[in-house]
Amino acid sequence: MSSQSKIPVGVLGATGSVGQKFIELLSNHPWFQVTEVAASEKSAGKLYKDAVNWILSTPLPDDVAGLKVKECEPYLESRLVFSGLDSSVAGGIEEAFAKKGYYVVSNSKNHRMDKDVPLLVPEINADHLKLVKAQSYNGGCIVTNPNCSTIGMVLALKPLQDNFGLEAVNVVTMQALSGAGYPGVASLDIVDNVIPFISGEEPKLETEPLKILGRFDGDKIINNEIKISAQCNRVAVLDGHTECVQVKLKKKASIEEIKKAWKNFSAEPQKLNLPTAPLRPIYYFEEDRYPQPRIHRNLDKGMAVSIGRLREDPIFDYKFVVLSHNTNRGAAGGALLCAELMKAEGYI
Repeated sequence: MSSQSKIPVGVLGATGSVGQKFIELLSNHPWFQVTEVAASEKSAGKLYKDAVNWILSTPLPDDVAGLKVKECEPYLESRLVFSGLDSSVAGGIEEAFAKKGYYVVSNSKNHRMDKDVPLLVPEINADHLKLVKAQSYNGGCIVTNPNCSTIGMVLALKPLQDNFGLEAVNVVTMQALSGAGYPGVASLDIVDNVIPFISGEEPKLETEPLKILGRFDGDKIINNEIKISAQCNRVAVLDGHTECVQVKLKKKASIEEIKKAWKNFSAEPQKLNLPTAPLRPIYYFEEDRYPQPRIHRNLDKGMAVSIGRLREDPIFDYKFVVLSHNTNRGAAGGALLCAELMKAEGYI
């Protein structure tokens, strides 16, 4: 697709850490092109390169650097917008855009649990996109992707749910610093330390999977009834959330059957060959010391989930370790994959 025929997109909250990641991932995208950036009033009117404190290791794309920052008001020319807005302001702004006919793909938490808003992980619940038809936004819509720690876990759980059923899940997370945004956690708090609390994180991890793994009945989502207990910790890792998961299955399964379910898992994004989709959503490692964030977080465009250390559990049935890239798979990359599915399925 030539640059002239690419779909123009806007980025809301473009100067923030998630907004920057959207811009990085959209650079040279085959379907979409960033033509507008929007941020707070203090940034509006400036050139993007002057308004942003670019924190990514890749260079700021030249075609975005010279864009003038606009206010986050629904007067953009691009009908598709990606939202990296802070949750303190995202809810109302996203609704205002949707009511004006914009397609809003959001990484913010505000609308995730709304009954008519898809909470989308394209490999898991692509059919939930049909919920947007129930939205009353004058032709616009809001689609959300889940919390970054939720995404890695539900991708690991989906093949188990489909093949064996799930009764209960216990998860303990070791979450990367980038998940706190920028400037994030103070160095004097995190160096030589683990912080055993991330505000709002445990409730998200205990509730979001129930909607994602729920069933669309043609009108609404019937939430799954898995019992989930979560404990969340911040650790001194730059990128990549590690999660220690225990599961109780409804149907008896062997270790080899579980590994096979993971290795054979493929879904709609792979069938459609979506640009941001990993070739394989799940990689299983036999080595006892894997997965590790520094080694595996960028696997398959940073969009794959790495799993290892599957073994029997004396309290649950099995336990294992999951790793996912929290800003690629868990934030901007996950939302971008949602937009690609929307285009492929004719919603954009």
